[in-house]
Amino acid sequence: MDRRLRRLDGALVLGLLALALLPWYGIEGGLLSLGWLEAYPLGGPGAPALAQIVLRPAPWLLLPIPPFALAIALRFQTPGRARGGRIAALGALGLAALVVEGLSIGYGGWNWSGWEALFGPLADGQPPFGLGAFALACTFLLLIAFGAAERGWLRGDAFVLSAITFVVALVSAFVLYPLASLFIGAFQATDGSFDATSFTRNIRDPSIWSLGCLTGSGTCGLAWRTMFLATMTGLGTTVLGLAFALVATRTRFPFKRILRLLTILPIITPPFVIGLALILLFGRSGVVTTGIASLTGLDGGRWLYGMPGIWIAQMLSFTPIAFMVLIGVVEGISPSMEEAAQTMRADRWRTFWTVSFPLMRPGLANAFLVGFIESMADFGNPLVLGGSHGVLSTEIFFAVVGAQNDPARAAVLALVLLGFTLSAFLLQRLWLKGKSYTTVTGKGDSGRHVALDARLRLGSYAMVVPWVLFTLTVYAMILVGSVVRTLGLDNTLTLDHYRKAFSVAVGEGGLRWTGVAWNSFWTTMEIALIAAPLTAAVGLLSAYLLVRQRFAGREGLEFLLMLSFAIPGTVIGVSYVLAFNLPPIEMTGTAAILVVCFIFRNMPVGVRGGIAAMSQLDRSLDEASLTLGANTFTTLRRVVLPLLRPAITGALVYSFVRSITSISAVIFLVSAEYNMATSYIVGLTENGEYGVAIAYSAMLIVVMIAVIGLFQLVVGQRTLRREVRLAPAAVAAPLVPSKEKIA
Repeated sequence: MDRRLRRLDGALVLGLLALALLPWYGIEGGLLSLGWLEAYPLGGPGAPALAQIVLRPAPWLLLPIPPFALAIALRFQTPGRARGGRIAALGALGLAALVVEGLSIGYGGWNWSGWEALFGPLADGQPPFGLGAFALACTFLLLIAFGAAERGWLRGDAFVLSAITFVVALVSAFVLYPLASLFIGAFQATDGSFDATSFTRNIRDPSIWSLGCLTGSGTCGLAWRTMFLATMTGLGTTVLGLAFALVATRTRFPFKRILRLLTILPIITPPFVIGLALILLFGRSGVVTTGIASLTGLDGGRWLYGMPGIWIAQMLSFTPIAFMVLIGVVEGISPSMEEAAQTMRADRWRTFWTVSFPLMRPGLANAFLVGFIESMADFGNPLVLGGSHGVLSTEIFFAVVGAQNDPARAAVLALVLLGFTLSAFLLQRLWLKGKSYTTVTGKGDSGRHVALDARLRLGSYAMVVPWVLFTLTVYAMILVGSVVRTLGLDNTLTLDHYRKAFSVAVGEGGLRWTGVAWNSFWTTMEIALIAAPLTAAVGLLSAYLLVRQRFAGREGLEFLLMLSFAIPGTVIGVSYVLAFNLPPIEMTGTAAILVVCFIFRNMPVGVRGGIAAMSQLDRSLDEASLTLGANTFTTLRRVVLPLLRPAITGALVYSFVRSITSISAVIFLVSAEYNMATSYIVGLTENGEYGVAIAYSAMLIVVMIAVIGLFQLVVGQRTLRREVRLAPAAVAAPLVPSKEKIA
């Protein structure tokens, strides 16, 4: 049988199963509970679509059936370009019908008021989609891909077309659709009806845009406070990160291993733990505050609770991330360019500012963007240290779960926050667009980097050394705070906090996890272990499509894939609540919404890592495999993926760690049954149980260090065949070598 017919038959069989056997709507307890079988023949939620049509008034279910029936009829026509075009068109029409059906009808009938006036009221509504509906959606996506392949698009490669189709569908469903729901939610009243005045009232709120701090009539609004804080954090982390990178690569600093360790700590630290450590140091009862009071009698005040405290916490949290971004950029600058500048008698100061520094512009822009967006999205530190000086992320949270209970206000605030981050993201892309910063080529390059000028070296040391000592002190407070009763008040050593969180008992029934933290700990591990491989798979497959394939809309797809990087976690959390709390896709309160959130929140890192790694693989490897008769899927599985093991492991570990330490999006999506570690620690903090919260955080840090250590053991270090050495601090080389050297 022709391969085109075999794959088309597979798609059609899946569609028949979706319509005739699988439950069309979501069911309580899932398929494995088997309770849905009781309602199977009665037209209940457990019944397939065909039974629903026959046994209950559900005429809307007829919408996707004609395109599918016509696709079955086309199965018996001769394969060719004309048939392929018709099959792809029917797949697109059926998918559109399924989407319209799901969005237009909810629990109570029509969701779109205009349709009720046009078609009349419905006797009944519909619950959220189940396995049958999703299987039929996959069928239509396969029809689009197989039809396009039969028509000859992308050399008729069905695997590549299927991958593109499914990636676009997933990004549309779990990135674009939530953002659209967020925008619509800003124009809805409390009862869900359209209300434009709700948007105008919230967007004009003086508490958002007030400039009273400049006129002396009050404080600045939420938007300007958040913008100012993010700008200062972005600038501060970029400057400090560059100083760290220069010290690590261009000096003989004796403690470079400590700098490497500090790049790991913020990744594995829950986002609000640094705020707790600062309270233990500089709070009203902090070690430093009480020490100063006992020596001088001066009251330390509440300076920590507000913008200064949030800024310090964010600098501690995000500077190492800027360092990680910049160290690769500093190392990647070709030594031959710096040697050429010195050959032309430029000193080290001028070489740095005219050659090295301009080539760092992409890294500096990326470091600032990361610091800016991370500050905008930061939820834990402002929650712990903000006091009465709230920022957009915390105000969004209180608008949803606080006494306000105003989803429309939360949506408007989220749109403002999204506008800031997307503007920074687009400005960064425009600034770097069309410029070349290539310094690594295929030619040999074994030169030596120019050592830093004395002024730059001393300036970098002056910033790095105090910051390292301060950071180590803060993390020491985390450790100490977990093993004393109440730091600053009762410094008696104790392990009670660990016992309360992680106690284990052995009884007649066997081992029992009696600690209060175990439920959230195991839930977090389970969800992180599920999300990590899925994130890596989607991210690396997307990277393969972007690097190895040429198709219309490739740049647009890359932008959509990277879009979630520019969306703060708070915005993602609110948009997921608005999008997936009602039909057609209802996931709130389940583990699925957490897994999906982590996949598409962390996917851009897998995409960028995959692009970077895949760009180093010559296309001739793929071409040789294809020439020998392998198809694209086999080439990807047996040639490309084995060469991407470092990128795969990196994506797995990053996704796993971020799934454990994330809070800004998770705080909106957890439930009593599926509570994550970071959300549970926030609850401990709000209840004043700082010791248990810090003990739980310390345990998470230990787990993450173990995972990172395993990651480094498996992957090892990258070797660039370039000597890691510095040129001596000598005078620039002469223009013409001596005769002795020539000889």
